[in-house]
Amino acid sequence: ETIGKHLVSNFITEEFRDSVQSVLEAALSGKDTANFEFPLFTKHGKRKEILLNATARRGPDGEVTGVIGVGQDITRIREITSEQERNADDLARLIDTANAPIFGVDLQGMVTEWNRKAADMLGYTKEETIGKAFVQNFIQPEDKTSVEEVVQRAMTGCETANFTLPLVSKLGKSYTVLLNATTRRDAKGKITGVVGVGQDITELNQVMAESKRVA
Repeated sequence: ETIGKHLVSNFITEEFRDSVQSVLEAALSGKDTANFEFPLFTKHGKRKEILLNATARRGPDGEVTGVIGVGQDITRIREITSEQERNADDLARLIDTANAPIFGVDLQGMVTEWNRKAADMLGYTKEETIGKAFVQNFIQPEDKTSVEEVVQRAMTGCETANFTLPLVSKLGKSYTVLLNATTRRDAKGKITGVVGVGQDITELNQVMAESKRVA
């Protein structure tokens, strides 16, 4: 149903055809695109939010022969973020049960939220993290400055989307997380801290690296 058909014309919704076509054309000219967001619709009309990395595919002599697109379904992250904005009262439940690593910090940078997925991934229980300085205790030395900047910006209301964050588990395993840092506010709109919603893109990056190696 797909082989031999025009990708953009047949499988991309009309409002995103120009932007997706631009990404493909850029890749065909040798310019890769990372973390491009666009929606895809299933055969039955269900919308999926996709984070795409488009890489030029090359032949044995280095000539560009096509494009490889590796996508990550980030629909759930977008749903969590939207729900968070609509109903702050449900945030704690969403945070704890979400299939994405989520943390929260207060205005002093101390951990206030640490969901099950974050605990499973990094090996630190909620009890081990709550009340501890997030950046100082759970971020690698070389990344402390950039992460601190993202957190501080969110505390002033300037949110950050798709920030690539390297993390290391309690047992030394490395992960790459795509982070969305959102300002957390109370019922009166006063800023109380930051919520970070992540997507584990470790495997995605490995696939991208492998596709470049074998291309």
